[in-house]
Amino acid sequence: MRYLGLDYGTRTLGLSISDATGLIARSYDVLRHQEDPKQLLESLKPIVQTEQIDAFVLGFPKNMNNTVGPRGEATLSFQKQLEEMFHLPVYLMDERLSTKEAESVLIQGNVRREKRKKVIDAVAAVIILQEFLDKRRNENGKE
Repeated sequence: MRYLGLDYGTRTLGLSISDATGLIARSYDVLRHQEDPKQLLESLKPIVQTEQIDAFVLGFPKNMNNTVGPRGEATLSFQKQLEEMFHLPVYLMDERLSTKEAESVLIQGNVRREKRKKVIDAVAAVIILQEFLDKRRNENGKE
């Protein structure tokens, strides 16, 4: 099973991809957009086909008190559009603090600020996808 991890932001979409076994996530790319989901979905088409994606893992930005705010609503709308266009499962994964964790990882790796800005969304997508893969593996191991 091949997963594409997505960190959907107001101007960027961070992408990560799993290996064919669904065990390891790696950074893939960052797509820039102008809050135009249709253009963004079109940009995903060749990636989904080339990489033979079986499902999406979409970061779901809940508020710290577990409520859904405007970004969460936009993400739910994007989820619907992904499902309609690709007819693939879209799993939501809580992404609270994933960007902060990504920044911390990049700082520890001595990545310069200018470079961090360019890759932070892809790193956040890796964190989202890897957490999903780990959770799925742990749940399957307990069955």
